[in-house]
Amino acid sequence: MPKLSAGLLLFRETGGTLEVLIGHPGGPFWARKDKGAWSIPKGEYVDGEDPWAVAQREFLEELGKQPPMGVRIDLTPLRQPGGKIVTAYAVRGDLDLEGTFSNTFTLEWPRGSGTFREFPEVDRVGWFDVAAAREKLLKGQRPLLDQLEDALGRGGPDGSRSH
Repeated sequence: MPKLSAGLLLFRETGGTLEVLIGHPGGPFWARKDKGAWSIPKGEYVDGEDPWAVAQREFLEELGKQPPMGVRIDLTPLRQPGGKIVTAYAVRGDLDLEGTFSNTFTLEWPRGSGTFREFPEVDRVGWFDVAAAREKLLKGQRPLLDQLEDALGRGGPDGSRSH
């Protein structure tokens, strides 16, 4: 059975520009990676758990703030390249990023050293227009942006996107 993950794609419009909130993963593996490294706030769950409740919980854990309670848009689940299935929900809302903080995880670093260190799950978070987010997001999550644009009727008349 593939691993399951649920997340929240928060979006807003600023001056007519669609922006999404995404986070950069913490820890040494991601420290020098930017393009194709960012993610929506999300986390794993087990079969039988409510993915919507998990998405809200993970948002709180990864940003230290309650997610805004706008109208929920259910996006089509995606299978990531590694096989994990991500169920995502889009919600319109604004969030002041001042004071955001993430929960942490423990990792032996450097590997094999016997020294264990704590790292934030998310080391930074930001609002990005869809074109910038498309470059920053993990490749397997980029279709979420297409789904969001479709749901908002923002794809061009010829189906074009903000690539």
